[in-house]
Amino acid sequence: MTPETVVQIVRQALIMTFWLSVPLLALAFIVGILISLVQIVTSMQDNAFSTIPRLAVFLGGLLLFLPWMLTKLMVYTTSIIGNLGRYAH
Repeated sequence: MTPETVVQIVRQALIMTFWLSVPLLALAFIVGILISLVQIVTSMQDNAFSTIPRLAVFLGGLLLFLPWMLTKLMVYTTSIIGNLGRYAH
């Protein structure tokens, strides 16, 4: 296996990790901004008020995006396993 092949495999893995994490991170970012704005407007600084909705939205987003994430991950894994013979040379 050449160094270029290793770099390509690692690059593909990092790109796949990025695309799998983007929906949940974007959702958490948007909800965090909205909750912070609500806290600023209402002057309420309770930790439970900020933590519980963020966790609930993150869990909901995970349940919503999980089928898409699993499909992308299965396609990637199948392509890596399918190309093992090519990588062995």
